[in-house]
Amino acid sequence: MHSSLLLHLTILFIFTASFAGGERFKEAPEFFNSPECLTILNDDDFVCSDKYVHVAMTLDAAYLRGSMAVILSVLQHSSCPQNIVFHFVTSKQTYRLQNYVVSSFPYLKFRIYPYDVAAISGLISTSIRSALDSPLNYARNYLADILPTCLSRVIYLDSDLILVDDISKLFSTHIPNDIVLAAPEYCNANFTTYFTPTFWSNPSLSITLSLNRLRPPCYFNTGVMVIELKKWREGDYTRKIIEWMELQKRIRIYELGSLPPFLLVFAGNIAPVDHRWNQHGLGGDNFRGLCRDLHPGPVSLLHWSGKGKPWVRLDSGRACPLDALWVPYDLLEPRFDLIET
Repeated sequence: MHSSLLLHLTILFIFTASFAGGERFKEAPEFFNSPECLTILNDDDFVCSDKYVHVAMTLDAAYLRGSMAVILSVLQHSSCPQNIVFHFVTSKQTYRLQNYVVSSFPYLKFRIYPYDVAAISGLISTSIRSALDSPLNYARNYLADILPTCLSRVIYLDSDLILVDDISKLFSTHIPNDIVLAAPEYCNANFTTYFTPTFWSNPSLSITLSLNRLRPPCYFNTGVMVIELKKWREGDYTRKIIEWMELQKRIRIYELGSLPPFLLVFAGNIAPVDHRWNQHGLGGDNFRGLCRDLHPGPVSLLHWSGKGKPWVRLDSGRACPLDALWVPYDLLEPRFDLIET
């Protein structure tokens, strides 16, 4: 037997054994490039190559089922799935979660990066929903520091969404030279609700949203972003976000997790993306997670932002109508020991 194949089978056996008593996921089918895709002859350096579509996500035990669905949806709807590279950020304590990825997607091009949870935990302020306080929810702030410096552009995706369109279209979004990131904007949202009265009553703080903005600031959801990492590093944007987080520890100026610092730094200075690439809010609000309908218009990405997650509602027997659209991407193996006879 070929040595590399033997090694692969050995790894899979070890990984499968480690799942005993826990969640198990089905192996996804292998997806192949269509004839018009760019043929990359030497893919040894896929981590840095600009010939690939690069996707960054976090791996978290609570959202692992969602992450697996995201990966499957990206590959299934891509015309060039073999030209996609995933970059997974996870804590040192959950580094083993990559085993699930290898088992379900044995041909996936990916790298995993440890994230120092302890270093960020001291900067996190409690928010209106405990899930938003997870240190991994703040990993998006540090992508430019965590990912290789050779990587210039990446799509960041949350773990509670699915794609139903080719991700290469999103990756090829035009971003002007003076802009760092692109995302769908929602200028009809009540922007004032994302910050506290303390923030708005302090002119030295509230004026921030009027200074050095190309356009009036609008809400954007940070669960889907195209990020120019080199520009981010050059502008030292991680430090700018951290400064707002440090201020929040002294004076409470917002309530909603990792989003407000992004708005303070970037709102009004992003490249707008068509709304089809983030049909967000399908998880309802942050308190009750009630069912919601799609926004008007075409759909390329469905996003269950909010309290209600499709896998939780499905398991509890309280699924919303749109949760059925997530089911075909669920790779979780049924637990027969939990099924009543």
